Amino acid sequence: MSDVGPAEAEFTIPTAFTKLTGVRHPLVQTGMGWVAGPRLVSAAANAGALGILASATMTLDQLRSAVREVKSRTDRPFGVNLRADAGDARERVAVIVAEGVKVASFALAPSRELIAELKDAGVVVIPSIGARRHAEKVAAWGADAVIVQGGEGGGHTGDVATSVLLPQVVDAVDIPVVGAGGFHDGRGLVAALAYGAAGIAMGTRFLLTSDSTVPDAVKARYLAAGVKDVTVTTAVDGLPHRMLRTELVDALENRGRSRVLLHAVRRAAAFRKLSGLTWSQMVRDGLAMKHGKDLGWSQVLLAANTPMLLKASMVEGRTDLGVMASGQVAGVIEDLPSCAELVTRVMAEARQTLTTLPTPG
Repeated sequence: MSDVGPAEAEFTIPTAFTKLTGVRHPLVQTGMGWVAGPRLVSAAANAGALGILASATMTLDQLRSAVREVKSRTDRPFGVNLRADAGDARERVAVIVAEGVKVASFALAPSRELIAELKDAGVVVIPSIGARRHAEKVAAWGADAVIVQGGEGGGHTGDVATSVLLPQVVDAVDIPVVGAGGFHDGRGLVAALAYGAAGIAMGTRFLLTSDSTVPDAVKARYLAAGVKDVTVTTAVDGLPHRMLRTELVDALENRGRSRVLLHAVRRAAAFRKLSGLTWSQMVRDGLAMKHGKDLGWSQVLLAANTPMLLKASMVEGRTDLGVMASGQVAGVIEDLPSCAELVTRVMAEARQTLTTLPTPG
């Protein structure tokens, strides 16, 4: 990593997003399940980015405790990511409001009523979307900004590249747009700003920091991966899911339906015990993840089972038993800086890129 002097360390780029959220830099650490916990979120916030706490894998009490831990570690703005389709979404919103969280982000489009409830309480609402029509819908419902993830992004993803999707959305809505999918450095930030975005969001890049609690052995698998080692598969839960290609992914893709279903039931049972959810709640959540797709019952169970496959790797370090969601950028990331070092580097690279752009004439 190159040395960065005091001048570069102070460099920032004010945008509509930084004004809206109160953060110093137009950078977002995304709310990755089992990854974006209090330590990573507070480190990102202290570095001047918007850290987002992942709540989908937490109980209500765990969410409240995690929010308070973040607040004990930083006085900077941060956010909480919610599942808009969760049965207890309103209770989670109540926790966010009561604890004074600045931003609520959503993996799925929240309802008009939920957006209004949050905005009335002074919470900034930023849904994540993967299509222009979704951005138009949530903007019309009152969302304050949107995070737009292109196909390069990790986890559940679409098939439209960020370079195509991002300018589409920028042209379609009049609220701040944050680009996600394929970003990891200052050059990407400048490129996104050139498309009209107000910032960038990064998941895999923040996962691969020293502040991330992901086990070292798992981080090593990410660092060893090349661009072609990141794949999109529907074998995990029936939906396109970008992750590292591993022996487990290959096995899931090659197994018969009955063996996959048995594996899903066992993992889902473990997650039910851990989360306190009932089987009916888990099936409901699995159905909600269908997103209008024609999925069978085995795929619904696989959808309910996905959190445990992620937990096996991201928490327990069992890369042989779990999956590792990943953006394509894993193939070009080579180190584990702290969040502070990463943010400083990204902003220094952005400054350098801006100063070396050719000028007309």
